[in-house]
Amino acid sequence: MEWVWLTLGVILTIAGIVGCIIPLIPGPPLSYAALLIAHFTLNEPFTQKFLIVWLALTVAVTLLDYYVPIWGTQKFGGSKSGIWGSTIGLIIGLFFFPPFGMILGPFIGAIAGELLSGKDMQNAFRSGLGSFMGFIAGTVMKLAVSIIMGFYFFKAII
Repeated sequence: MEWVWLTLGVILTIAGIVGCIIPLIPGPPLSYAALLIAHFTLNEPFTQKFLIVWLALTVAVTLLDYYVPIWGTQKFGGSKSGIWGSTIGLIIGLFFFPPFGMILGPFIGAIAGELLSGKDMQNAFRSGLGSFMGFIAGTVMKLAVSIIMGFYFFKAII
């Protein structure tokens, strides 16, 4: 029965890393679930402090992932229209132009949102750049956390 749980842990670890790139899959929470599976299947290879720290990081990164693109858009002069455009662009890009749509969608969407709200091209482009940089920062953050948790998972099962 142990191998079933560990196989599920491997699947969750891989899904967690993939989920950092595909916005619809919650990457860090899946990676954390894999750590928990390893912990309870392999007679507790992690300390309670270790699990609490990684839970806190998982929650923080997951929450920041929603905030960082908004912050990037606002920091670069974007408005609510740019933020909505970025979000809609991400969703459209995800379904119609993967994988490049996930990268370009928020950028193009933020520009479109700002142009539709009456901003000039220069300000709209700056807003799009902020959205893009926020998206990249959030993705890198999630990816780093999930890869490190994956490392600890595989270290525990080997």
